[in-house]
Amino acid sequence: MYEYIFVETSLGGFFTSATHQETIQKYAQEGWRLVQVLPTHYNGQGKPTDYEIIFERQISTD
Repeated sequence: MYEYIFVETSLGGFFTSATHQETIQKYAQEGWRLVQVLPTHYNGQGKPTDYEIIFERQISTD
């Protein structure tokens, strides 16, 4: 059995930096595995600006 978390992140913009790599590294160190990345918001030109990263990890059945 698995548990899942959904984490919002950004690819950055004109005045902001991308945070997706730091987010993935942080959760990987905590034992989470990357499942999928989904765009959630788009700018006026149709380019994704924000993403939801889905992580999973196995639940201990002890």
